[in-house]
Amino acid sequence: MSTARARIDSDVAVAVYEFPTPQPQADATLTWEATTAVVVRIGAHGAQGLGWTYSSPAAARIVTADLVPVLSGRSVFDPSGTLIAMRRACRNIGTKGVVAQAISAVDVALWDLRARLLAVPLSTLFGTSRHAIAVYGSGGFTTLDDGQLDDQIDLWRRAGCPAMKIKIGERCGSDPARDLTRVRRFSDRAGEGVRLMVDANGGYTPGQARRVGAELDRLGVEWFEEPVTSDNLDGLAVVRDSVRCDVAAGEYVYDEYDAAELLGVVDCLQLDLTRCGGYTGFLRCAALAAARGLDVSAHCAPSLHAPVAGAVPNLRDIEWFIDHARLEPLLVDGAPTVAHGELPVPVDGPGHGMRIAATAADYRQH
Repeated sequence: MSTARARIDSDVAVAVYEFPTPQPQADATLTWEATTAVVVRIGAHGAQGLGWTYSSPAAARIVTADLVPVLSGRSVFDPSGTLIAMRRACRNIGTKGVVAQAISAVDVALWDLRARLLAVPLSTLFGTSRHAIAVYGSGGFTTLDDGQLDDQIDLWRRAGCPAMKIKIGERCGSDPARDLTRVRRFSDRAGEGVRLMVDANGGYTPGQARRVGAELDRLGVEWFEEPVTSDNLDGLAVVRDSVRCDVAAGEYVYDEYDAAELLGVVDCLQLDLTRCGGYTGFLRCAALAAARGLDVSAHCAPSLHAPVAGAVPNLRDIEWFIDHARLEPLLVDGAPTVAHGELPVPVDGPGHGMRIAATAADYRQH
């Protein structure tokens, strides 16, 4: 059988890994003590592709119970058809949220598998118009004290990050005075020439967001992420019309329909390929934004976003999220490394170039 006719094996491996955080972490609306990665490995014609998503362990069950029956025997080289088939298979349980995350992990693994079967870098399949993409340092959790916040900012400065982002809106927007105090400290510590970004994770009401946004403008902040919940399209539009800084949202885009709804109310559309349908969904949503003259920004999962970065001209940057930057080298060998504020587009070796690391075994749950 030729490689071009390769069919997906029925033996799809799924595993769950849990990585504890150094301390409890929080944003505006959520506190967590661990990050869970659901890993999928898919084989065909003697090769194996690797993908993962950051999700609940429930995503692993969805892969095995709902997606594997659809995958078995399908052509490896049919990304659009396979994505459609997976979404149709999950129609009655819903295709958003954890289901979309499970689908995304499978899609990533299949793209990696295609490139490995062809013995080319994944970036070759996508196209490479540039060889590196800017990252921004991200973290600054509301649970950090001043010294811990300073340490993160210093880490991003040493890595050469041209932009940095911290969390605000703590406890659902109950202490905007502390939020702004932290932003002022952030500005002073980051220094000249660094683009300042904040993320409220939907913690404010539209009125709060407008008032906080006015202060952010005075402080020179350029990016106000999810000032209100991204479900509130009218609220996003109101905030966007009242501030100078870019309003961004989109980390909870699960498909092209979600992306289309946000395009009229944001200045930059965020996309997370571990949620929006893998590489197939990411490229579709990025194209929608390009048609409206908007940039996109990759949300978290820097190692997985790096291979597609060179193929998306309107990709502004990749979020170098401190949790994922810490755990990805523990999960996989071959994770790309940030240097001089940029993440290289992997161009050596087949696929995305990553394999499960021996160190991952210490974090495997099942």
